[in-house]
Amino acid sequence: MPIPAKPETSMYWRREFHGKADQIRLVRAFAAHLLANFSSLDDILLVLDELAVNAVRHTRSGHDGGRLIVEISMDVAGVIVYVTDQGGPDEPHLRDITDLAEGGRGLLAVEALTATWSWTGDTQGRTIRATFPRERTSPDECVRPACLEVT
Repeated sequence: MPIPAKPETSMYWRREFHGKADQIRLVRAFAAHLLANFSSLDDILLVLDELAVNAVRHTRSGHDGGRLIVEISMDVAGVIVYVTDQGGPDEPHLRDITDLAEGGRGLLAVEALTATWSWTGDTQGRTIRATFPRERTSPDECVRPACLEVT
């Protein structure tokens, strides 16, 4: 007879930040406080830093009065972060790793550190989504009902 799985509560947080460089540390602090025990916290903070910096540097979020929104969703499967900017002329894209330009490789780090990332939107505003699965560190952490069957 299977033991019923304990329902896990999904968590969601949202915060708006001024589109200024000095706000980036507050974006990281916001996530660090909420996700202190999450196994991939360092990766999440690095990705959020990159996405927030991109919003400030490359979109209207970095103009006077600009804003960006950070959303964090956590459930039994892992964490998803969203950064919404106020849009700009260019679309987010990966650069060629062999390009010798000094900057522009931040999304390569996002690509390397996340399970998936994507973006939606247009020149009026974009949201970039990055996912981080929860890592199972021991058999006791199994969350699927099939793992909870008593034999």
